[in-house]
Amino acid sequence: MTTADYIALAFFIFIWMGYSWLLHGQTFFGRTSLTHAMAERRREWIYNSLRRDLKMIDTQIMAGLQNGTAFFASTSIFAIGSCFALLGATEKVDAVFADLPFVFHSGHAVFEMKIGGLAALFGYAFFKFGWAYRLFNYCTILFGGIPMVHDTEKDIIAAERAAERVIRMNVIAGSHFNEGLRAIFLSIGYLGWFINPYVFMGTTSIVVFVLTRRQFFSEARLAIMDANPPPNLHLSPVQRNKPSASDGDELSEGL
Repeated sequence: MTTADYIALAFFIFIWMGYSWLLHGQTFFGRTSLTHAMAERRREWIYNSLRRDLKMIDTQIMAGLQNGTAFFASTSIFAIGSCFALLGATEKVDAVFADLPFVFHSGHAVFEMKIGGLAALFGYAFFKFGWAYRLFNYCTILFGGIPMVHDTEKDIIAAERAAERVIRMNVIAGSHFNEGLRAIFLSIGYLGWFINPYVFMGTTSIVVFVLTRRQFFSEARLAIMDANPPPNLHLSPVQRNKPSASDGDELSEGL
């Protein structure tokens, strides 16, 4: 490996960690991320379920979350298998890359190491998706402990505690799912390393730029933000005139 390869690899790790740190923060330029906004929508969903006895809709949503996670976990397994299959054809593939323009040919050993790194990315994604699938399963079980409407009215505090357990588990599961999905997206940027380290840094920057835009500046984010959120999402009495936090963007100015 050349010095440029080491720099590109360090850049990849640094920008991945930096983006993850950014999403764990509350805001970016005064804007709430799409992930944090969806966590609040999860809360609305679970608390709305306390107000209805027929919870088939909720169980279908849970099943959809599990099925989507299982799909990406299976995809990650296939991708790992493809990487090992690629190791068996290293000489042929490396020969093709060696004849392409702008490709820095570093030898079979470096090429195999890059494939191993790609397999490690998909392996990380698989473990994240696998754990998310298990947590969504636990979330379904916890959801089964949410009381019916008449029991909720008898003990509102206990009902809210049951709802909070479901919400916390659902948010954690969603976080692991997002981390696995992030690894899949970044693997697209990683493919640039097979051309040369400069393309590697460029493709990684493009992927992170697109992800950041979708989190903080996309239409999908605007679609779920409320200019004036409901004053009381809970069932227990709260102060209804409590001012809501501003999101810091054009929505707070009254679209």
